[in-house]
Parts: sequence; C-alpha cells; structure tokens
Amino acid sequence: MLAGIPWLLRQGAGAGVILGALAYITQSLAPALGNLVEGLGISGVRLRVSLGRILSPDGPARPATGRETARDAGVRLCGVTFAYGPHAEPVISDLDLSVPDGDHIAVVGPSGIGKSTLAALVTGVLRPDAGRILVGGVRADRLDPAHRVLIPQEAYVFRGSLMENLTYLAQASREAVDEAVTAVGLTALVERLGGYSAEIRSGLLSPGERQLVALARAYLTPARLVILDEATCHLDPVAEARAEEAFARRDGTLLVIAHRLTSALRARRILVMDGTSVRLGAHTEMLAASPLYADLVGHWNPTDTQELVP
Repeated sequence: MLAGIPWLLRQGAGAGVILGALAYITQSLAPALGNLVEGLGISGVRLRVSLGRILSPDGPARPATGRETARDAGVRLCGVTFAYGPHAEPVISDLDLSVPDGDHIAVVGPSGIGKSTLAALVTGVLRPDAGRILVGGVRADRLDPAHRVLIPQEAYVFRGSLMENLTYLAQASREAVDEAVTAVGLTALVERLGGYSAEIRSGLLSPGERQLVALARAYLTPARLVILDEATCHLDPVAEARAEEAFARRDGTLLVIAHRLTSALRARRILVMDGTSVRLGAHTEMLAASPLYADLVGHWNPTDTQELVP
C-alpha cells in the first residue's frame, strides 16, 4: 500500500484516509499476521520479511522482536523530512519539535499541509526520509505499539459484538469498559443497541457512532501517547468536546489534529503549520506570532459548527 500512495494521491484520496488505512493495518492486522507467521519456521520468517517490505518498501522490514519500552510519552522530532516518493516534494521538511510528557497539543493548518503525515510519523506508521523521531527516548518505529495509539478520521469497526469491537486492542474489565463508554459519550449507542453483546457491523452505524466506538477502544488501551487525527470530525461540537476532554484527563500526551478551532482553544499549546514555517505556543502567543492563526481566530464564530479550515 505504501508503494501505491503517490498513485492514490493523484486519484484524489486524502492523506487522512490513506493514513487511516495504514494505521488500521499496522495497529490491528499486522500484529495478527505476525503471530501467525511466527509458527511457520523459516517459511514464516521469509513471509514476515515480505510483509515488512510490503508495509515499508523503501527500507528494511521491522524486526519481529526487540520492541522497546518508552520511559515516558514525550515526543521529539529532530530535522525530520518526509516525502511521498523519491521524486515528490517534501510534505514535511527539516522539522524540529519538542513535546514534553503530559502535554496537550492541537495541530492546525490548511488541508494537505502535512498534519496527518505528522501524526503517522510520530506513531511510526511512516518513517522519515531524514532526521529522527523519538517517543520517550525510543525511535518511533521501534516503540512497543502498546505505548501509542493513532485514531484516524475514518473509524473502523468489524462484524462482531460491540464488546469485541471495544476490547480487541486491550484486555479490559467490564468496569473499565463502562468507564470508557461514559467518558467518551458512547452510552446512548450502547443503550440503543441493547448492550455490549449486540452484533454490529460498519454499515449499521453512522460515521459519528463509528468514531465513538474507535475513541472508546483507544481510551481502553494503556497507550500514554494518543493522537486524534480529526477523529471527532463526524461528531457535533458538544460530543467532540466531551471526547477530547476525556483524553486530556488521561495520563500521558495528547496530540489533536484539529477539525474545529475549539479543539485548538482547549489545548495547552497550538502547533500551526502554514506551509512555510511551523510555530508552537499558547493561544495568545500564536495570535501574535502566526498570521494564519490570527486570521482563523478573527473569522471564528463561537456558534459555528463548520470545520476549522477548508
């Protein structure tokens, strides 16, 4: 799929949709495939290498073992550059960024500027062409997947019970599931379906309901680095605020690719990507330092429910 990204982009597929599919593969399907091939001896090893090359054709396959544990959920990017293909213009160029453990960052900027790409790089779904990305002192692509979770714009549910959909990334008690459901605002859906044992599939749920399922699933994981890549875009502003505030209360670092300006206003700091520079600071600092951010705030209507930028 990575090899076909340039073609998909030319066909009009957005970066968020593509990276959402990649996140789904690497966070759910790839671990399952890995467990399968481990039992197949040398043939399994060769298959695993082939799978690694499919997922990352421009570099060596990721190792089956040796995942590292981060000391915390701080994120550091040092001179990071990334392009979708050897002849493409970089989407991100020579980026330096430091996000301390426990921070809450909102990322804003025009569509196509590289926000979803940044999310995928930080979680190790993509690897930089140059530079380093560290999470808790560990290279992002070597980090134990249990330490981070990326929730893309396109939420995935599979045919099965609601409980199975909520807990397939983490073992959780009924009490923990109830807490997650309440925290992100999924209670109404649970009641409508008749409980956790209800059988669901993607077509039976609205886009917003699928997002709430994905958010509750992520809330249940032990991940201390959480990235919401427009993961609430199908929710109304009240539901979006409830979900984001639930993750902000969790222990760890929260990075939100903002869909509405209110997401930026809730964050501790704001990262503005305008195509020529990247600026990071609190709301008042960005008003003075970033013409793009000042313009967005100047045109903002507190009752507006439209997306942050076209």
